[in-house]
Amino acid sequence: MDIKNSVALVTGANRGLGHAFTQSLLERGARKVYATARNPETVDLPGVETLPLDITDPEAVKAAAHLAPDVSLLVNNAGIQTSTDLVSGSMETLQLELETNVLGHLRMIRAFAPALSANGGGAIVNVLSAMSWFGINGANSYHLTKAAAWAVTNGVRLELADQGTLVTAVHLGLADTDMSSGWDVPKIAASDLVDATLDGVEAGTAEVLADEWSRGIKARLPLPPEEFNAAMDRDLAALVT
Repeated sequence: MDIKNSVALVTGANRGLGHAFTQSLLERGARKVYATARNPETVDLPGVETLPLDITDPEAVKAAAHLAPDVSLLVNNAGIQTSTDLVSGSMETLQLELETNVLGHLRMIRAFAPALSANGGGAIVNVLSAMSWFGINGANSYHLTKAAAWAVTNGVRLELADQGTLVTAVHLGLADTDMSSGWDVPKIAASDLVDATLDGVEAGTAEVLADEWSRGIKARLPLPPEEFNAAMDRDLAALVT
């Protein structure tokens, strides 16, 4: 897909990776960029069309699809991390994370699939995580939702193939944004993550492993669970020491 002259919509465009995606799309010559956020007045980039959007609200998603029928590139970036344990954590908090990271992405895909088809097939980018593949105590809700979002991505790729829609999964460790500001560990620059992603979309790539962390973890997936978990424990211990 050619980013130049595309019409893109970015969720969570007011900060972090969403802001970086929006800026890069403009720089690469996208004809129009819809920058969405719960509070669109917080989007500070000139040259975009702002739209109010809460991806957990089905009516808001439908309204956005109605207002942006010319979209050819959907960037599902919006997400949350609530640091909730699966056994002892709040079910309400876990449900919110599922609503945002999984069902929110799926709502957007279902709402915009007809527009993508009408506009030549286009592409969908789902921003996932290396935590699609591993859990960690204190953040297993994020692991659950990103694993489920990976499954959504793989499923809709099959279902939208006949209409020519590219569906790209993006995996990374940590990006250097405000969401990860409390972690003193190696992080990929937001601009580098976005460049790798948009380069992948232009090349027609179904999966972008944006950093060494995600590439290393993906390579370990064939290991037996006990070996995989032991290797992850060693890596995580090394990161925090």
